Amino acid sequence: MGSLNGKVALVLGAAGAGNMGQVIARRFAAEGARVVAAGRHEEALRAFADEIGGDYVLCDITRRADLDAAVAKPLTRFGGLHIAVNATGWGLVKRFDKTTEEDLDRIVALQFKGPFFFLQAVAEAMKAGGGGSIIQISSATATLMLNHHAAYMGTKAGADHVVRCVAYEYGRFGVRANSISPGFTKTPMTADAAATPGMEEAFAAEYPLGRIGTSEDVAAAAVFLARDDCFMTGQNLQVNGGLTLRRNPTQGEINAAIAAAKQKG
Repeated sequence: MGSLNGKVALVLGAAGAGNMGQVIARRFAAEGARVVAAGRHEEALRAFADEIGGDYVLCDITRRADLDAAVAKPLTRFGGLHIAVNATGWGLVKRFDKTTEEDLDRIVALQFKGPFFFLQAVAEAMKAGGGGSIIQISSATATLMLNHHAAYMGTKAGADHVVRCVAYEYGRFGVRANSISPGFTKTPMTADAAATPGMEEAFAAEYPLGRIGTSEDVAAAAVFLARDDCFMTGQNLQVNGGLTLRRNPTQGEINAAIAAAKQKG
């Protein structure tokens, strides 16, 4: 503990109870950072900020003005910005041929345009402040195939490449930018899928380390990336128990696992 003493962190996507953003923010606070939690729900954010001894700011990642205000909050409240995490996302699961223009507009706004503007805002703030660490939460599905995730996968992969651009262009200012790619992880966003009998078993079978990941696994990696002694930028950390050494289960395998669990249950 204490590896982030003196640091100021902004964590976007931390309004949902127990979601990945909150787990990361809580871990940062435990490591000594002063944390500003950002998201769309004020009551939840206020309660969470009180819990971790930090502050909060309302922010919708699809609104550039909100992002600018969110980046300004840690600067005015705590006098700096050393760490910025984007943990927002939308788990769109839809057949490729059924994905609509409305679906695409929404997920591009949430998972490409929003992260792009987030990266712009925090990179410039860190450049002015002498450097820092930017962390984008991506997904193993940015590289591994999974049925009915084309729009989700495409936007995550696109954001990963923008992270690389930021790392390339801002490194000389002391700004590091990296992404973290979990696999199937138990979070509020995946709660319905994780609760489906057989689903977790279907995915865990493909993980060399024998289990699916947790938000705590991702938070541990985020702490590493946030530390001053992390000499890494422009990289995508595959924090998924070795899943990328193998593959996601096919839809047929998922259906078979679910059917088998129903027969047992």
